[in-house]
Amino acid sequence: MQIIPAIDIIDGKCVRLTEGDYAQKTIYNENPLEVAKAFEAAGIQRLHLVDLDGAKAGAVKNWKVLESIALNTKLVIDFGGGIKTDEDVALVFERGASLATIGSIAVANPALFLSWVNKYGADRFFLGADVKDNFIAVNGWMQTSTTTIESFLTDYLAHGITNIFCTDVSKDGRLEGPSTELYQSLIRSFPNLKLVASGGVSSLQDLEVLDSIGCAGAIVGKAIYENRISLESLQQFNA
Repeated sequence: MQIIPAIDIIDGKCVRLTEGDYAQKTIYNENPLEVAKAFEAAGIQRLHLVDLDGAKAGAVKNWKVLESIALNTKLVIDFGGGIKTDEDVALVFERGASLATIGSIAVANPALFLSWVNKYGADRFFLGADVKDNFIAVNGWMQTSTTTIESFLTDYLAHGITNIFCTDVSKDGRLEGPSTELYQSLIRSFPNLKLVASGGVSSLQDLEVLDSIGCAGAIVGKAIYENRISLESLQQFNA
């Protein structure tokens, strides 16, 4: 199982939200590049970089942070938040992202998203399935769609999208443990899915459980910043 640390960006700073609430914001570092370099030094290979300003505004905002990390580390970066147009996708790839993280637009405008898949290839996209009460949450989790997680995955697996991360919004940033039952159910229902767990990871034990149930990866954020999980302890997953 691959460990994917998260850096969430507001105003160019590394922050974390609780349950996606912009009013519940903690700033952890003024310089995201420092954080990314620390991850790389610990043997981490992937980075989940989230432009929270972009998610709120509906347009990519913090591309300079992406560019800085891409130029100064060898991390494989997936970047998301506010990717809504052809120009946004091109910008993200031009500035160094290996994968574009897509969420809301895959719900609001599937035809547009699939046009990007056809142009760049399915393997260049990391599809976010953010869940509130079994429905897909969109627009920085500020709205809940009428699309269920099951129908969402069924539709996109049919188009070759297998790199998917699933976040239970109610768990995110609370350090209360991940939605193991949800992930087990999805892995059983969709055996071809490369499911990355996201949200709620609070300990090394949580990661071991996610590994045991068949998750392909796990995104870890607040648990690292709050020193619940040391970077050194993650090396067992990178061996």
